[in-house]
Amino acid sequence: MSSRRSELKQAYKENPPPMGVFVVRNRANGKVLMGSSLNLDGMLNRTRFELTTRIHRTYPALQEDWDRYGADSFSFEVLDVLPPPKEPGTDPKEDLQVLLSLWLDRLRPYGDAGYNAVPS
Repeated sequence: MSSRRSELKQAYKENPPPMGVFVVRNRANGKVLMGSSLNLDGMLNRTRFELTTRIHRTYPALQEDWDRYGADSFSFEVLDVLPPPKEPGTDPKEDLQVLLSLWLDRLRPYGDAGYNAVPS
């Protein structure tokens, strides 16, 4: 059993999940939520689960629109993927924040255009 666990840990280290910037798009009104994650698949699954089970607390307006328009009116998309760091032990969080900032500047998902809070 411990040998299998070691193999799985090694495989995870050698093939980390994709990280980058994602968008949840409301096709009914055009609003978007943008975010970034070290695990895009996990974050998109989590967001979809929270909305479906009505426990999404971070963006109440997104939850309201999800309830109003229904799941079929939303898409979950990966906008940009950050390649894994070449050097082991490197923390990609800063690079991820820069990538997110570039996308936020480009799409400006604030107010009537989106669910994100205006940066201070």
